[in-house]
Amino acid sequence: APMRAHFLKNKGVEGMFSFGDTMVGHILMTFLISMVPVLELRAAIPAGVIAGLDIKVALLTAVIGNLVPIPFIIVFIRKIFKWMQSKSERLAKIVKHFEEKAERKKAQVLRYEFWGLMIFVAIPLPGTGAWSGALVAAMLDMQLKRAFPAIAAGVLIAGIIVTSLTYGISALA
Repeated sequence: APMRAHFLKNKGVEGMFSFGDTMVGHILMTFLISMVPVLELRAAIPAGVIAGLDIKVALLTAVIGNLVPIPFIIVFIRKIFKWMQSKSERLAKIVKHFEEKAERKKAQVLRYEFWGLMIFVAIPLPGTGAWSGALVAAMLDMQLKRAFPAIAAGVLIAGIIVTSLTYGISALA
């Protein structure tokens, strides 16, 4: 019951994802949101600031959180996809959707490799980002040591873009 009362008392983004009204709780919330596909740091930075974090703390937390799943995606996604395809027709269709998405982005990344992957991840639009970049890298059989630095640079640039567009460039000064 206390958790329900806490949730009802704190409405909005802060209440929905609240881990207690502490700095550590707000950092944890920002970190976890940035790990979620589609949301990533595009949602985590504003959520962290709304929760009360300093803009730079929200940016740093979101960048780190956004990068945590990337090595696992690059290394294991093909094995996971194979397993999913063997389990059901429905899962096989989901895999096919992701593989087709990666295939569409392949030419841009292949042409410029590091720079192409970095730019693809850096543009904070739907269908881009760290998760999509890691998926494309895995589908291209890029090694982790080549793909991760490009994705990390792209995530940092995306974080700076999101922060600047949301709070103004002076927020980073």
